[in-house]
Amino acid sequence: MERELAEIRGAIRDIPDFPKPGIVFKDITPLLGNGRLFQQTIDLLADRYRSRGIDTVLGIESRGFIIGAALAYSLGAGFCIVRKPGKLPYETHSASYELEYGSDTLEMHRDALTRGARVLVADDLVATGGTAAAAAALVSTLEAQVVECAFVIELSFLKGREKLKPHSVFSLIQYDSE
Repeated sequence: MERELAEIRGAIRDIPDFPKPGIVFKDITPLLGNGRLFQQTIDLLADRYRSRGIDTVLGIESRGFIIGAALAYSLGAGFCIVRKPGKLPYETHSASYELEYGSDTLEMHRDALTRGARVLVADDLVATGGTAAAAAALVSTLEAQVVECAFVIELSFLKGREKLKPHSVFSLIQYDSE
């Protein structure tokens, strides 16, 4: 598994100063473009959850749609999405969260989850944890249960795990510094 993780890490490209100076963006498009590595990534995540009774995988806009949908398919689970405001056509619940400079909001359809559903929150990356925490709050609003929050990448130096407590967090690849 260590070799597989090293290969996956090697397919993640750093883009300095994107989207603004001082930020090093972790670009997963090379990973997604390599069929074998993308499959390995999803398989490694899915293997962790196969026996956990996941009913629904929740994907966070937008790269979380890619990771989450593939993971839901692999697990034979349903898939739901959370999006930025105004992007969903039906009645929604919303949750706001703080960013480094301001705030943002996520929305989910009011009927996206059934009461008591076991939900896996999935995204490509966790940084400060605000976005995933808002997604987890939406799961709770619908009286469903977050089993875990799963990510391909974790920027552990930004301490997103702290913001996600009491939810468990799993990531394949961790970066301890920029």
